[in-house]
Amino acid sequence: MKYNQATLNKIEQVLEEASYIVRYERGTFQSGYCILEEKKVVVLNKFLQIEGRINTLVDIIPQLSIDPTQLSAEALKTYKEVLEKVQLKS
Repeated sequence: MKYNQATLNKIEQVLEEASYIVRYERGTFQSGYCILEEKKVVVLNKFLQIEGRINTLVDIIPQLSIDPTQLSAEALKTYKEVLEKVQLKS
């Protein structure tokens, strides 16, 4: 997985298709992000660089309730890549 804007866009597309909203805001997030489960909003620290944004989203996605059947073929491929990357970290 490359750390570039295209990869970030693909990961954001997975969340969008799963009905999550990704927002970049200022704040004092201990981990660099905040998840509002009830509203399906993921808030990331807007000062993170692209690599930090990608890594943070990769860490967040396994914690979310994402139904793979809602995803398009391209988003499903990205979703599986993210899950594989997380498994390799463990």
